[in-house]
Amino acid sequence: VQLEESGGGLVQVGGSLRLSCIVSGGTFSSYAMGWFRQAPGKEREFVAAISRSGGETDYTTSVKGRFTVSRDNVKDTLYLQMNSLKSEDTAVYYCAADPVRSSRAIIVGTTLYDYWGQGTQVTVSS
Repeated sequence: VQLEESGGGLVQVGGSLRLSCIVSGGTFSSYAMGWFRQAPGKEREFVAAISRSGGETDYTTSVKGRFTVSRDNVKDTLYLQMNSLKSEDTAVYYCAADPVRSSRAIIVGTTLYDYWGQGTQVTVSS
């Protein structure tokens, strides 16, 4: 299973970006998906998660109301819409996938995901 993120870049404070993650080599609709990020000198942290069906989502507190996670099970693609970006959102963003039985399961823990992308850099400048 391969995951490839795209959409990162340099944006000013208050701006927006949409990250994408294309999954290949597996059955996308069978995976719970998540977004994580890692800033320099810090541990990788949970950002957002979405169930197989897309009907359930969860976010870390710092991004609630600003970020939206979604998925397209026809295009095998995961998205993260990021609005009102802050300098503290600067990090490498990773998508992750884990096969689950339940269509409603959400996975938050970093160690619980089986597959990871290589990451895409998001830099928010002031």
